[in-house]
Amino acid sequence: MSLFSDVPQAPPVAVFKLTADFREDSHPQKVNLGVGAYRTDDCQPWVLPVVKKVERLIVEDESLNHEYLPILGLPEFRSAASKVALGDDSPAIKENRVGGVQALGGTGALRVGAEFLRRWYNGVNNTATPVYVSAPTWENHNGVFTDAGFKDIRPYHYWDAAKRGLDLAGFLDDLEKAPEYSVFVLHACAHNPTGTDPTQEEWKQIAEVMKRRKLFVFFDSAYQGFASGSLEKDAWAIRFFVSEGFELFVAQSFSKNFGLYNERVGNLTVVAKDNENLTRILSQMEKIVRTTWSNPPSQGARIVSKTLNSAELFDEWKGNVKTMADRVLLMRDQLKAKLQALGTPGTWDHITQQIGMFSFTGLTPKQVEYMIKEKHVYLMASGRINMCGLTTKNIDYVAQSIHEAVTKVQ
Repeated sequence: MSLFSDVPQAPPVAVFKLTADFREDSHPQKVNLGVGAYRTDDCQPWVLPVVKKVERLIVEDESLNHEYLPILGLPEFRSAASKVALGDDSPAIKENRVGGVQALGGTGALRVGAEFLRRWYNGVNNTATPVYVSAPTWENHNGVFTDAGFKDIRPYHYWDAAKRGLDLAGFLDDLEKAPEYSVFVLHACAHNPTGTDPTQEEWKQIAEVMKRRKLFVFFDSAYQGFASGSLEKDAWAIRFFVSEGFELFVAQSFSKNFGLYNERVGNLTVVAKDNENLTRILSQMEKIVRTTWSNPPSQGARIVSKTLNSAELFDEWKGNVKTMADRVLLMRDQLKAKLQALGTPGTWDHITQQIGMFSFTGLTPKQVEYMIKEKHVYLMASGRINMCGLTTKNIDYVAQSIHEAVTKVQ
């Protein structure tokens, strides 16, 4: 008998299982709206032109080698990534109280931050500190903080299913009732999975309560630039909280806005009270990284670093990002228009009111099941769809499929 005979089979990760099912489907009109990655209008992955250019520069740079990076990562990448999040004119950067930790994607940045908070936030070994995540949220948030050792993961009100928008009253009430020093994971922009973000005025209300209640802000920023096409607009909430004097973490991912999905390029930006605090925080994060992946990989970080640190390449990248964002916005407009033209029951204004890669359609689990089994249109059970999976070639079929699901399945 094996020593591992009693190991249970873990359930598959839902989004990857969905993609596997899609690949096995032989239907000629099948559509994958589940995977969280950008697709062109031909439904193909897109390597950003600026990325191709920088990759050639790296290959031709005779000064580069494959020596280990520092434990905290490529210095010029870390500083450039933090500047993208906070802005070149950030007072926190000028006051030398901002640092970064290169991580394996946004997930790695979240994990390093979570591990540090569990060990050192507001004392030592804070397993009982409540960590709040939005309801709903990206499924990995719960797992990351649970595996880091937190025992009390709680949902906060976010999505109002009836009005298909933000439940601000419920959100603010949860902030008011949360124990002081609780940790709140906030989506910086393009909320996953709902695509619903607070307005700037609503962010101000959220910040006011969080400051008064002494709550810790941990931003997850996976879609900067990708959501609206504007780096500044998508980082507004982060920069406002910094301007209000918060000490906070920002987990950044460059998977979406650089198309570097398999390079796992992430950064944990730390905004501390002062430089002395920052130095001590980073020293402990270095210990965490050392026993996790020891040293980060260089290729993806070099691509991002060279792009962000060159004015010419930076402008080209912003143009590439806007190309992706504009296609998503176009698909939102067209899907809403086609559903309205079909007379599909219900309101579909939320499709264009939401932002970013994902849309929370409002389809029920039974309607989703109909879409998959009868129409071969694959989406998450929650009704979340990836707007990038829509193209000018399949949008009519998808709209008709949604119409059938809504009218036939209650």
